[in-house]
Amino acid sequence: MTALHGFLPPLTPKGSSALVPNPPWYYSGTLLTIEYLTDPANVRAILPDDIDLAPDRPGAVALIWADWQSCSEGGLELLDPIRSQYLEAFAVVRCAYQGVTYSRCVAIWVTKDFAIGRGWFQGYPKKFGSIHVTRLFNRGKATPRLENGAQLGASLSAYDHRLASAVVTLREPSEDNGFVNGHKMLHNRFMPSIATGGGMSLDQLVSMGGIDVDLGPAWRGDAELSLADSQWDELGSLLPVDEVLGGYYREVGTTFVGGELVTDRSRPV
Repeated sequence: MTALHGFLPPLTPKGSSALVPNPPWYYSGTLLTIEYLTDPANVRAILPDDIDLAPDRPGAVALIWADWQSCSEGGLELLDPIRSQYLEAFAVVRCAYQGVTYSRCVAIWVTKDFAIGRGWFQGYPKKFGSIHVTRLFNRGKATPRLENGAQLGASLSAYDHRLASAVVTLREPSEDNGFVNGHKMLHNRFMPSIATGGGMSLDQLVSMGGIDVDLGPAWRGDAELSLADSQWDELGSLLPVDEVLGGYYREVGTTFVGGELVTDRSRPV
């Protein structure tokens, strides 16, 4: 009998058709981050019952636009760029579990199917979206530069409905790119049983972070942010903006090799 190979389906004898290749997964890209405050009750409402609010500024949210190039071992995807390049926009809050503060992605939209597959494996609630963000280049007049007064815009839409619009005006260098997305991630991985009434076949609480982190200079500045809902997405009403704290820009690189199983409540299929 021929063995089937691949990290995520479809599995084939060669494994070349798999949606996602085996880790490690390498990432290089930019992050445009806007941090703001919402009512802590909004964050509490989107957390599972066994996960607590962060003890410090529990209503803090980061909305992040990421422009990524990624690949697996050997970098073959880099020679077929449609397989390596994608964008995502995601909302991050902070939370606490057993006395430890974590970051947690509570909403995320991406532009490629392989990014959705990787995200579901990691516990990110990824959906398809249309995402755009200003890029910085070092030549010509059709780009801002990493300097005081540089302006970067970003947008997020899903199913042709605009969900978020943002403008960040950079002012000065920063030691970091914010505090909300500065911890290990704490996510839930789950899959309902195929049997009616069978509960969850997969029900895990997991933690993860990157290694080999390679950070460029961070800049911070002023930010404008507007959020909205559609009949298919609830971003504006789930995490409405009470006060914008500021915006950040940074070039980053990281590697994902795996995570930690915190709690496993899975039931047999």
